[in-house]
Amino acid sequence: MRAVRALEKAGFQIIRQGRKHIVISDGTRFLTIPRNNPINALTMGGIVRDAGLNEDNFRKLL
Repeated sequence: MRAVRALEKAGFQIIRQGRKHIVISDGTRFLTIPRNNPINALTMGGIVRDAGLNEDNFRKLL
């Protein structure tokens, strides 16, 4: 998934993968990303915000 790869560039690592979700962490924050493709825009916005990024920074990582 592009979102997971972008967050990995921001310093997150995959902790666990399930059938429906991927859990990633940077050591202090834990994020749960659904495997839905595409991810709902509001959900993705919340994940980006929880990761401590803004939309512009996240788009540059994509």
